[in-house]
Amino acid sequence: LIFLRHHIDDDLKYEYSTVENPLELWQNLNDRFEHLKAIVLPKALNDWSQLRFQDFKTISEYNSTLFKIVSQLKMCGEVITEDMLLEKTYRTFHASNMLLQQQYRLHGFKKYSELIGSLLIVEQNNELLLQNHENHPTGSAPLPEVNGTSSHFGERGRGYGRGRGRGRGSGRNQNFLGPRNNNSMKWKNLDTKQRQNWRNPRQFSKDEQTQNKKGNCNQCGMEGHWYRACRTMKHWVDLYQASPKEKDKRI
Repeated sequence: LIFLRHHIDDDLKYEYSTVENPLELWQNLNDRFEHLKAIVLPKALNDWSQLRFQDFKTISEYNSTLFKIVSQLKMCGEVITEDMLLEKTYRTFHASNMLLQQQYRLHGFKKYSELIGSLLIVEQNNELLLQNHENHPTGSAPLPEVNGTSSHFGERGRGYGRGRGRGRGSGRNQNFLGPRNNNSMKWKNLDTKQRQNWRNPRQFSKDEQTQNKKGNCNQCGMEGHWYRACRTMKHWVDLYQASPKEKDKRI
């Protein structure tokens, strides 16, 4: 009697609180709720026939709905075997997954839990694969950082020319070095500021000295090099030079 009263609804506890015989209480509850099986069974059978694996977006949703229907059928006295659960899932695969369905059949699962576990693992791996593809689509290599580009060219320039047969300072300003017949043309194309730095690299303008104290380049704004040694790509320099003019706009 204590066991029955502990598991029934609170409203029923007050209704049957005067019943002292456990057999009488069980019969009263059975008479009251026995007809519910006849009400639940038709709907559960219809839900079972309409259940399709392809109608659900996730494996968890399908699994939850399946066991809800199966529990109702078992309550009404229907027998649901492991083979019935497996066949229900196989038969309701989407038509585009026909080859996948055949592969799962050939695997020879004996229990529904084994099949659903395998499907959950595949679903999780596919989600991670799609997420990685959306973050980095095919052919979209990340753009190099400005500081990394400038330091790469800077180190290349400093180390160039230290081998056999070259002077100690031959690696400096290597972009202006070339055949003798091109030196005069490149020298003419240099502006006055660059010519002055070429003749006497240790003499800089006041602006460059002030900027050098801050450790920033006047051309690209990055640290670690000066204007005359800047090797930053042109489109990064253009963006940096245009930024002071676009203070009120979103760049």
